[in-house]
Amino acid sequence: MEEDKLKVRKIESGTVIDHIPAGRALTVLKILGISEGTDATVSLLMNVPSKKYGKKDIVKVEGRKVDEKEVDKIALTAPEATINEIRNFEVEKKRDVELPDKVEGIVSCSTPSCITNSGEPVSPTFDVVERSPLKLRCRYCKRITRGKEVLEQLRG
Repeated sequence: MEEDKLKVRKIESGTVIDHIPAGRALTVLKILGISEGTDATVSLLMNVPSKKYGKKDIVKVEGRKVDEKEVDKIALTAPEATINEIRNFEVEKKRDVELPDKVEGIVSCSTPSCITNSGEPVSPTFDVVERSPLKLRCRYCKRITRGKEVLEQLRG
């Protein structure tokens, strides 16, 4: 039925991030540095019906590309997401986000005595132990950080 279709305007150029787990689009906006004072045209769809996931979120940002560090952060919060770069109203490039084997400088170790929290010029570095559910191991103190803790840090 036509009235059941989702109607959101296409963007001329920018980025569409699709297949975000339901309820996490606001975290993606925070990762992109988009807040209430933005001048950008942003479409935010939450809890959209999805055949594959049940529900999903979608973020569209006009005139904006995401950089690799942002892609890595998005992979931590939305590992199934796809990023579509749009140009002239068409998808120019589509890619799945991919969680790297090593996560560096994105999240902090929560162990107070870890060298990464001592004021030394050492960047927090984690090895991905499990992708689903997410588990990261600090390379320095070996503490395991789980997905919920990562999400809390990304939400800030």
